[in-house]
Amino acid sequence: MAIYKFKNHIPVIHSSSFVHPQVAVTGNVIIGKNCYIGPGAAIRGDWGEIILENGVNVQENCIIHMFPGKSIRLKQSSHIGHGAIIHGANLGENCMIGMNAVIMDDAEIGDESIIGAMTFIKAETKIPHRSLVVGNPGKIIKEVSDDMIAWKTAGTKLYQQLPQDCHESIEEVEPLREIPKNRPQQEDFYQTLNEFRNRSG
Repeated sequence: MAIYKFKNHIPVIHSSSFVHPQVAVTGNVIIGKNCYIGPGAAIRGDWGEIILENGVNVQENCIIHMFPGKSIRLKQSSHIGHGAIIHGANLGENCMIGMNAVIMDDAEIGDESIIGAMTFIKAETKIPHRSLVVGNPGKIIKEVSDDMIAWKTAGTKLYQQLPQDCHESIEEVEPLREIPKNRPQQEDFYQTLNEFRNRSG
C-alpha cells in the first residue's frame, strides 16, 4: 500500500479494513473497522484530520481532502461511489454519495441521505437527514423512503463484507491466455439487492 507519513502523522488503519495497493493514504488519517478503499483512491490528511468510521467504503478513484485547518469525518456506513470527491465535507451515518458527485467544503450531509450521481453540493450546504439530492447545484427533490434506505443499506453491507473477502482471496497473478473449461461461476451477490429493487419498483 502507498501509506505515507506527513509531518509526524502516520495513518491509522484497522486490520479488518482493506486498502487496495493502488491507494494513496497520507498523514493524519484514521480508518476504522471493515472499511473498503478501492484502487485509485487518494485520502490526503496533510492539512487536516480525516476520520473514516466503521464500515465506510470509498470506491475507485475517489478523492478525500480539505482546505488547511479543517478536520472531516465520514460517519459509520457512509458509501462513496466511484470517482466522487469529498473536499472538506462531513458525511452522516449510512449516507450514499453517487458516482462522480462533488461535495464541497463545510457541507454537511445528513444521516441516510442519498446524493445522486454527478451532483454538485456547494460549500457550506446543509443537507437534512434522509434527503434525496440531485443536480448542479444539488437540490433536494424528496425524502428518502424506507425502501430506498433499505436498498442502500443492503448494498453497503456487500462492501462491508468485501474487506474480509479481499484479505482472504485477492492476489496479484498473471492473466490466463485462454478461457478454462472449468471456469468458476460468479457468486450471486445481488439477490438481496434485486429483492429490494423489485419490492420498491
